[in-house]
Amino acid sequence: MIVPGPVKTVPVVDLDRYVGTWFEVARFDNVFQRGCAGDVTATYAKRPDGRLDVINRCRRADGSMTTAAGVARVVDITTRAKLKVRFAPAFLSWLPMVWGDYWIIGLADDYSWVVVGTPDRKYLWVLSRTAVLAESNYERALEIARANGFDDRQLRLTAQAR
Repeated sequence: MIVPGPVKTVPVVDLDRYVGTWFEVARFDNVFQRGCAGDVTATYAKRPDGRLDVINRCRRADGSMTTAAGVARVVDITTRAKLKVRFAPAFLSWLPMVWGDYWIIGLADDYSWVVVGTPDRKYLWVLSRTAVLAESNYERALEIARANGFDDRQLRLTAQAR
């Protein structure tokens, strides 16, 4: 069996272009999104302290919407492609385990889609600025995931209202 090398991020991220709303196209199943049936979005906004506010929303099976508010901080100031995200209360922010890795491993030149993963390859998301991502862009995102050692067969498409 071939052991993949380390996960590689994109060379640089312009956070001014990155902020805004992203629609989830696909994701690896994970505990914190188990109740999400569809219409998943993530909205990022810059804060005066250099961090990002993160608002995740999704529709549950019963049609209700749920929201999770968090904060992200840049951990690689050279590329700004490695972030840590926390959804736990602020008073717990001193605990390392409440901060999750958020690595930008693929990004369209026009910031229309992004591939986000973790260095342990347990989490992966494909996000788009629109509810529907062109098949050619989705295929490119899958290529990036595979090149970074992610098993793209674990991806589950996200239902989005059109």
